Amino acid sequence: MKTIFYPENERGKNDIGWLKANFSFSFGPYYNPELMSFGTLRVLNDDIIAAGKGFGLHPHDNMEIVTIPLEGGLEHQDNMGNKGVINAGDVQVMSAGTGVYHSEYNASKTAIAKTLQIWLFPKDRNVTPRYDQKSFTDQFKLNELTVLVSPDRSEGNLWLHQDATFSMGTFEAGKALNYAIEKPGNGAYVFLLDGRAKINGTLLNKRDAMGVYESSSFTIEAEEESRYLIIDVPMS
Repeated sequence: MKTIFYPENERGKNDIGWLKANFSFSFGPYYNPELMSFGTLRVLNDDIIAAGKGFGLHPHDNMEIVTIPLEGGLEHQDNMGNKGVINAGDVQVMSAGTGVYHSEYNASKTAIAKTLQIWLFPKDRNVTPRYDQKSFTDQFKLNELTVLVSPDRSEGNLWLHQDATFSMGTFEAGKALNYAIEKPGNGAYVFLLDGRAKINGTLLNKRDAMGVYESSSFTIEAEEESRYLIIDVPMS
């Protein structure tokens, strides 16, 4: 098993007033040639957006984009005709494919929004753009992982044009999670949203991350109540 530790205090940061952004990988004004991706995981931006502010209409292409609001909600609109709000507990998936334009604004005029936006390189390029979202509020259970996104295209599932799986769960202090990598050749990027946990003897605190690869499984041990986002992706 090989691991890469990504400490929170080494993330890229950008504060432009209405947006306070934290970059796990090179993005926009932040460039670090040693932090370009983890396998097919290209972007993980941890954003705080001021009330009523957001990103105006802008283009994307050939990326699989997953948005996970952590607090508050985002108002989404795109040129495919989709318009609505995604709230904490919801997950949004958008395949940019041949090209899409969209905008995202904090849906509240009085409170901040906290959100993760994640980009993956697609398995197939120039696919037809698509959009989907789903609420997971009633599916989360303590000490269990909930699959948010997967390659499974069954009805009702959120899926990607990539052999990637997103899972999230909250675990009590002392609980160990034995995680099995979904597919040979994949690795797992574990992002600690809250709490304190150990992987392979390394202690992770809030917003630290660890990439695990060249292994079929690994164990996460919660030192205190902890919430994990695990992104299981092809490494090439």
